[in-house]
Amino acid sequence: MNEAPQSDVLLVLSGAGLSAASGVPTFRDKDGLWEGHEVTDVATPEAWFRDPELVRRFYNERRIACQATEPNTGHRALAALQASLGNERVILVTQNIDGLLQKAGCLNVIEMHGSLWKLRCEASSEHPRIQFSGAQTGAESCTICAAAMRPDVVWFGEQPYFMASIAEAISRCGTFWSVGTSGLVYPAAGFVRQASAMGALCLEVNPNPSGGFFHRVVAENAETALPRLTKAWLDQS
Repeated sequence: MNEAPQSDVLLVLSGAGLSAASGVPTFRDKDGLWEGHEVTDVATPEAWFRDPELVRRFYNERRIACQATEPNTGHRALAALQASLGNERVILVTQNIDGLLQKAGCLNVIEMHGSLWKLRCEASSEHPRIQFSGAQTGAESCTICAAAMRPDVVWFGEQPYFMASIAEAISRCGTFWSVGTSGLVYPAAGFVRQASAMGALCLEVNPNPSGGFFHRVVAENAETALPRLTKAWLDQS
């Protein structure tokens, strides 16, 4: 990178590669199946209304497995950076639903795909969420309308959360890092294009680079690259 960023705001978009070293399970076999079901069959609104018990079981297994995982050096590096500079200068957007950034101590995380650790009303996304751990039984109900509570996770066919906040953050960031995400799934795949068009310096951390609109690529795992990159960022601040 040979030109100065337009601002000192850093936006970090993270994906599954950030949590890989923590051992977060993928919950699909080599054929893309889970217990003989296509993963999309347990991750859509239609699947929920067709067979909520199956969907609950899928997310119960994910939630219980993730309870045993711990943040890795990549999560902790981002947490230390945000703690040092504040969440106005270090904006963390994640596609992950595992909560490991928060477990590492991050002050603020924009969870665009929701969270394993919350439930929401199946009838209205405007009704209050509840914090949740362990296994859903099906007895959980909305405090407003008494409808069933579903995992607060963005499913296939649903709009990711906080898109307006993410667009605003992209508009004012001077540097954009994409960490551990393929960059192939929209709308997240369009973030680097938007950031680059607005003058941000864009860096990808990925052992398998996506070939996107990046000024620089660090072809390493997140847990290896982030401690070094965040230290350099702090040294320059």
